[in-house]
Amino acid sequence: MTDVDELDIYERIGEDGFRRLVAAFYRQVPADDILGPMYPPDDMAGAEERLRLFLIGRFGGPQTYIEQRGHPRLRMRHAPYHIDGAARDRWMQLMGRALDEAALPPDVDALLRPFFDGVATFMRNA
Repeated sequence: MTDVDELDIYERIGEDGFRRLVAAFYRQVPADDILGPMYPPDDMAGAEERLRLFLIGRFGGPQTYIEQRGHPRLRMRHAPYHIDGAARDRWMQLMGRALDEAALPPDVDALLRPFFDGVATFMRNA
């Protein structure tokens, strides 16, 4: 059991916590043999910003992502990419490392890990 509700995460870690987490994730992506090719190198900063804004809105912060891009429609937005079990597992591996590096409060970490696991599984399309 955790001490924090999902919608309180932004209140607990703020934009800085999400910035640290997402930056730690995206530092790993360009060199990754599975995920790296899925990201256009000229839009890595854009991808990082979109994930950060999505997470901030999803976990109780400002709804900037929805204001700028509308409903997340995650499966539709990721449909062009071949996301098989290996890609899903690698995404989780890199996000797990990012969570370790970001060193968020344990109760926040305990909510984010299963959230990411579920979303990564949901995103599989191959």
